[in-house]
Amino acid sequence: MTYDEIVQMLEEAGLPLAYDHFAEGESPDPPFLIFLFPRSDNFAADGGVYFKVNRLNLELYTDYKDPETESRVEAVLDRYGVVYEKTEVWIESERLYEVLYETEVTQNE
Repeated sequence: MTYDEIVQMLEEAGLPLAYDHFAEGESPDPPFLIFLFPRSDNFAADGGVYFKVNRLNLELYTDYKDPETESRVEAVLDRYGVVYEKTEVWIESERLYEVLYETEVTQNE
């Protein structure tokens, strides 16, 4: 999936969305989504990158535990066949829940 394809997919959740972070002072009220590519796990062959694989992290931020919003995000991921692992943490300093969806996506050429 390309960056643009990921944006298009995530926009279907109907939540504010940004790559890595919102600009200072422009963060919307929760819930909102952040996504980023923290690393790659490319397959090498013949001295070069043969197959590109990017780790994709999708972070859902909410004021309170919000199973309905989580289900909406997961329905989008399921519709696109995205396999993910899910973890959750309360961020005391921000007073927000973060639900993290971790997956890998291949880059289409």
